[in-house]
Amino acid sequence: MSDETFDWRDFLGRWQEEWVPGEDDEQDDESPHAGPARPGAGEAAIAAAERRLGQRLPPSYREFLATSDGWRVEQTAAIYELGGAADIDWFHDPHGMTPLYEEGLGDDPREEEVLLAGMWRRALRLETESDMSSALLDPGDRDQDGEWALYVYKGWSGEYPDRYPSFRAYMEAMYRAFHGDRAAMPGFVNATTRAQDAHVEEARLLALRGRHEEALPLLEDALSFGRPHSATLLNQLRHLTAPQTARDYGFLVADPSCRPEILPLQAVEPARGERGPDGDDHWLGMMAARGVPRETAEAVLGAVRDGTHRYAPPGPWGRAVAEAREVARWGATDAAWRVLRAALPLWEAPGPSLIAPVGLLADPFLGSLITPERGREILATPRAGEQGPAPDPVPDLDPPGLAWLTESDPYRQGDDGYRCVWAEGIDPARLPDLIGEEGSTLSAPVDQRWGRWRRASVAEAQEHAEPWEDRAPVAVGRTAGGWAFAFDRDPHHLGERFVSPAPAASASGRAVVVWHEPGRPSPGDRPPTFHLSVAEQGEELYAFTVRGTEIQRSGAIPEALDPVRLFLPDATERDNELRALAALHTELGLSLPRFALTRGCLSTFTTRSWTRAPREGESYAYIRFVRHRS
Repeated sequence: MSDETFDWRDFLGRWQEEWVPGEDDEQDDESPHAGPARPGAGEAAIAAAERRLGQRLPPSYREFLATSDGWRVEQTAAIYELGGAADIDWFHDPHGMTPLYEEGLGDDPREEEVLLAGMWRRALRLETESDMSSALLDPGDRDQDGEWALYVYKGWSGEYPDRYPSFRAYMEAMYRAFHGDRAAMPGFVNATTRAQDAHVEEARLLALRGRHEEALPLLEDALSFGRPHSATLLNQLRHLTAPQTARDYGFLVADPSCRPEILPLQAVEPARGERGPDGDDHWLGMMAARGVPRETAEAVLGAVRDGTHRYAPPGPWGRAVAEAREVARWGATDAAWRVLRAALPLWEAPGPSLIAPVGLLADPFLGSLITPERGREILATPRAGEQGPAPDPVPDLDPPGLAWLTESDPYRQGDDGYRCVWAEGIDPARLPDLIGEEGSTLSAPVDQRWGRWRRASVAEAQEHAEPWEDRAPVAVGRTAGGWAFAFDRDPHHLGERFVSPAPAASASGRAVVVWHEPGRPSPGDRPPTFHLSVAEQGEELYAFTVRGTEIQRSGAIPEALDPVRLFLPDATERDNELRALAALHTELGLSLPRFALTRGCLSTFTTRSWTRAPREGESYAYIRFVRHRS
């Protein structure tokens, strides 16, 4: 970093002019130097210090001393006062930090770790007053311009020192901290605050025009000065580009015009966590401190937690949101996104502090389909009446057909087996009546990425079931071809007493059942299993089950689905599975929405048992594992 273009006199003079004591600072009206500045040290004084130290000082620190021989800003940071040329001296590691840091280097330390371990004995101490802290310039950690890194070590914190690449970088950070500490003070207005506030407004308009990448650095800079509204605007940009990361919107929840959009967002994290009543009380208390009535916060938290919250903005944008939610409800996330994309220019800001429809992220059906790429498309779309070029559309995420079921996915559970029921020409909401256990209804939307819902559903379903029963918690939706489906991502073993639910699902038309179980090596040497059954008007038309090289079949199987053609003895298990899935897509038009089933939200229900009861003379055995807490 070159210091040639940096004007220390202008920088420090501006800081001196803007200086006001902090709210907790003691004011001394008799101080000979009101503010932080000191008269500059002459070249002779600086040269004398360098002879005493045996080192030429780094450029930015030399220029600083020539402009102000020391500096004081009460309570800006752990360092209260920087000494002048006559005060600085070598640190000499008085607290024995070097051995502690050398012990932690390990066998293959990084360069920065080695530099830090050696810093304590060679560093130059700058502070003359501090809160058990040190400002240390390290001559062993220097850049191509001769600048030394500056470390601030807070002795009371137990943390690693903060590193700045140069003395100038440290002072610029402290100047920002000075502004941040005083930003909320009435009357703290100067040329810097006015310039930064102008940047915030400029960034707001840029963001609404789809130029979010230009708005981002303006807001980041304004935030470093603690300017009002900068954090709120910046968090919206960051939230949409990292939708799964929680953001705190502070007192924006107190604004009645923004509360319907922001309060549900703030409730997402506590709603997803496994907190007890005390955890809820902490969040509710925090919202109350921000001006949200407790009963309002409780209602929103409950709706977000149980999946009944709905993002419902007014106007044309709100109508598009409702349409997209109904589409996404059954798994058509690409189609839902296209509805939202077309309506984005119609979005209107509920208040000046909102620059994007972040309320989408709290909606159980719509929030999950906002990927980082789609979030960036939202931000790149001009909205709220502003003009600008439309961004290139993000590609659809769902592949056609069923081949994706063979792919490894970090969100898939178990051993990548699956089973599914498709029913043609019916509303998916009818499936619980056709194949659900007694009294089964569709649940609120469930996040498919986590397996906790399935484990809980299995435990609940089996609690009052016979040991031989195999009731399946299934996710429900509609395919692009119009079939209703019920999908189980982690089925039990397909046994000899399996009874296909296809006839029950086919009361109004055709129904198809597919069950795939991967092969397992020893122990057990279970061969791969693939089952297909097709029924219509309550009667099974045809079926087959392939276990390894053994094939069981019934009915008039179409030639395109003949298992002898699909499952070749010399082919790999995956190739056979791919061939079967491709035939089902081509012959019957079957598909499944990958995004909704692996990363989205869908309603669920529990099916009737896929296993029949033992007949007279048959026996069965089962093992139950019970975990005891010691």
